[in-house]
Amino acid sequence: MDETDHHLLSLLRQDARLSVAALAQKLDVSRGTVSNRIRRLEDEGVIVGYTVRLRPDVQHNAIKAWMSIAVEGNQTRTVIANLLGEPGVASLHDTNGRWDLLAELRAASLQELAKVLERIRLLKGISNTETSIHLETFRLS
Repeated sequence: MDETDHHLLSLLRQDARLSVAALAQKLDVSRGTVSNRIRRLEDEGVIVGYTVRLRPDVQHNAIKAWMSIAVEGNQTRTVIANLLGEPGVASLHDTNGRWDLLAELRAASLQELAKVLERIRLLKGISNTETSIHLETFRLS
């Protein structure tokens, strides 16, 4: 990827609905160049999809939290399988360092988040957790 690809991706992160013509104008290249680059980035798996971001006050799952999870012994696969079945887990990440896993949690209310936390803490193979509520995002990528 060159500088133009990086600039194109930056523009798409800001507004994935920009037209090819608008992107071409901002990049100072032809529309064909933009179309070809987008197609190549999609084919290479750099761009894997497009999404819509909603204002936080209209999102269904308004409460976000991050849970750091320590796993007992070699039970990581079992814990991952159980967490992937938990509806409150929006994403799950393998990490290094003090914690074994990082789970992004979503809930409609603090009461619902408390229930999600309780269900997760009762899962076999989890030795310790630490949860932080997501307050604000300063930069979306």
